[in-house]
Amino acid sequence: MAVGPDPATGAVSNHRRRRFDVRVVPHRRRSPFRLRDWRMSTKLATVLVVPSVAFLVLAGVQTSALVGRTTALNDFSGQVGIGRQITAVVHQLQQERDRSAGELGELRRGGDRELAATNLKPLQTATDRAIGELRQAAEPLANADASWRVAFSEALEAYDQVADIRAAIPPAVLSNDTILSNYHRAVGAMLDLLAEPTPGQDQPALNDAVLRYVQLARVKELSSRVRAQLYAAARGGRYGTEDRVLLTDLRAQQLTALGAFRVAATTDQIRRYDETSVAPMFVLATRLEERSLPAGDASPEVLPSEQWWAASQQRQELLRQLEAGVLDDAVRQADDASDSQLRATLLVVGGIVAVLLVALLISLLVGRSVARSMRLLRSQALRIAQIELPDALDRLKTVTGGVPGIEVAPAVVRSLDEIGELAEAFVAVHRSAVTVAVEQALMRRNVNAMFVNLARRSQVLVERQLELLDDLEREESDPDQLENLFKLDHLAARMRRNDESLLVLAGTDSTRRWNRPVGLAAVLLAAAAEIEQYQRVRIESVAEVHVVGHAVGELVHLLAELLENATAFSRPDTTVVVTARVEGATTLIEIADRGLGMSPAALAEANAVLASPPAADVAAVERMGLFVVSHLAARLGVRVRLDGGQGGLVARLALPAVLLAPAGSLELDPPAPARMLATSAARGVAPQPRVAREAGAPVPGFAARDLPVAGRPPGVAVPRQARPVPVRAEDVLTPATARDDGGGWWSRQGPFAPVVPAAAVPPAIPVTAGTNERGLPVRVPMAQLSAVTRSAQPVSTLTRADPDPEAVGGMLSRLYSGVRRAEAEDTTEIPVPPSQGHDERGRRQ
Repeated sequence: MAVGPDPATGAVSNHRRRRFDVRVVPHRRRSPFRLRDWRMSTKLATVLVVPSVAFLVLAGVQTSALVGRTTALNDFSGQVGIGRQITAVVHQLQQERDRSAGELGELRRGGDRELAATNLKPLQTATDRAIGELRQAAEPLANADASWRVAFSEALEAYDQVADIRAAIPPAVLSNDTILSNYHRAVGAMLDLLAEPTPGQDQPALNDAVLRYVQLARVKELSSRVRAQLYAAARGGRYGTEDRVLLTDLRAQQLTALGAFRVAATTDQIRRYDETSVAPMFVLATRLEERSLPAGDASPEVLPSEQWWAASQQRQELLRQLEAGVLDDAVRQADDASDSQLRATLLVVGGIVAVLLVALLISLLVGRSVARSMRLLRSQALRIAQIELPDALDRLKTVTGGVPGIEVAPAVVRSLDEIGELAEAFVAVHRSAVTVAVEQALMRRNVNAMFVNLARRSQVLVERQLELLDDLEREESDPDQLENLFKLDHLAARMRRNDESLLVLAGTDSTRRWNRPVGLAAVLLAAAAEIEQYQRVRIESVAEVHVVGHAVGELVHLLAELLENATAFSRPDTTVVVTARVEGATTLIEIADRGLGMSPAALAEANAVLASPPAADVAAVERMGLFVVSHLAARLGVRVRLDGGQGGLVARLALPAVLLAPAGSLELDPPAPARMLATSAARGVAPQPRVAREAGAPVPGFAARDLPVAGRPPGVAVPRQARPVPVRAEDVLTPATARDDGGGWWSRQGPFAPVVPAAAVPPAIPVTAGTNERGLPVRVPMAQLSAVTRSAQPVSTLTRADPDPEAVGGMLSRLYSGVRRAEAEDTTEIPVPPSQGHDERGRRQ
């Protein structure tokens, strides 16, 4: 797991900025059968659908009843309308039957059969034509109610029997009753079919209309049967034994049917019947019929056949016209009722549809408004929870100067209902969270400022302590005492590193900087010099690469923390092996120890801290080294990872190409520092010849166990010094000629006699950290200072001079003013951009 600008880590952050995840993982599994787990859209849809479905069911029931009633009235109207064809068939059957009765009477007296057949043929043809028209008119009623279809089938069967019996009329082989009974049955079936239409119990007017024309049709049928009996007697010349009884019964039935008609008929229909009954031909037929009535015991009169047929034919035509009028009234009334019911049904259905559409439209508008408000509120809440608030907290955690102002977006729902109030509450919570985060950032800034102030004060004291130790080491000749002074010197150097760790946790840059590249071997050697158990560090193969000067101090600090961790958690009799090699554009440094190791969980936790530097807290104090490494790696862009090795841990560092100096920008090292030469002399090792080497290259003869010791006066031999002694990082990285410039309070050697300085020449190529987004170079703080203020190489050997009280007072005044200026610069609030910025190397964060 890497630390620094890892592409994978950056990709996650950029993706979170571009698009936030709208899916919220619930703490428990959502059940579709639990009402409170339904989505808001589902609940709104349910609220809209359930009443709509209930309304549709009720409206469907009502509409179904109306449609059924309309269909029934429509069928009733069609059945009544077909009554015209039925009455036509009845009229033709009556004509054929009555004429056949007369012809049978004539044939019984010996009449001509061919003449009888010729006389009946036109009537039979007319009846067949009427039946054909009835069949054609009945086709649309094929899906009518079952009772009407049964009655229609019975009527057709009865007519078929009439068609079959016709052949028996000319021979007169069958009795008159047998032949005429088939006609009576066919006419009766047709009249039953005529009376079949039923509009229902709730339509009494239509029932009366059907009753009127049916009763009139029966009156006409009874009148026709009377005519047949009288015409048969007239053609036969006498009445039969049963004719008188039959005529009496027929006349009684005719009067009953006429009475029923007059009861059911309207005033207009009664008036028309009365007008028909007083017509001359009707009156003539009635008078002739009255002559056939028996008077006492006398036999009834046999009427003249031709006169009776002509008069009765006229009366039947008048009754036919009256029947057609009454039937037309019924048809018109049935059509009006059907049309009225259809209009009512369409009006009700249209009203139901209109009400449903309006209700759905209003429901959709209200539901859409609620759903839109909830969707906007949910989006804003998720955006606040997943993007805005985390980004604000991240900005406030990483701020180093003044705390920037963070704007809180207003509520996206501006309504005055409960959802709008909830949105305002979310914004209020967001604003409160940002306010608390700003207060915490201010508190962290103040704490960091206290850290910086205390660390710098401690650094000043440690530097003074180190200067004093330098003086004591130079003046001490006792080897044992000198070794104790070296130990004290090393402890002071560790105290200085702890102060620098506080500065790192406070977010402040290190004050130790170099203005030129340094060899990686020298950097590793300096890091080893910063720890207590430096004797156990073994630097093996090191690649010939150089580190840019502005990153040397922080890289030494990072490596020193890892080396100290490796020596502290491994056995004292083991060594810590350090190797460095080049892999592509990066340089890989490995620090391997044989110690206690770490569990997989602890190793994963440590790598997570190295990958993402956390904020300073109590855990940072308890495990300061890990947190310092994390922050320094993120600052330098170095990837650090801990892996399990053979009986210990392996720390791997990947130095990016931006930390490596180009091959053509290296400077030559000046002569070896006096402190290192003094170390060699003290150990009885001959000094190495002064040869030109690349900056930071290891001195020949320096092995892992031959580390240079802390500074001693040249030429002082200590025979008892047979084991390695500590050395400081600046003694390795900065030559003595560059450090011992006698230029001020930071000199570890104290004031020297004035020398003639050489002209300060700035570097030919300014030390920069790349360019920013505008193309301007990024300044490296204090990188040019040592190059400009560094005095020339002294011409002669410097001699120690006694301090001048006035010079010391002026030095302290300058020190105090410089500290105040530094504090003023650190406390100045620098606006932090809300989004991306640049680090000290000019790279975009």
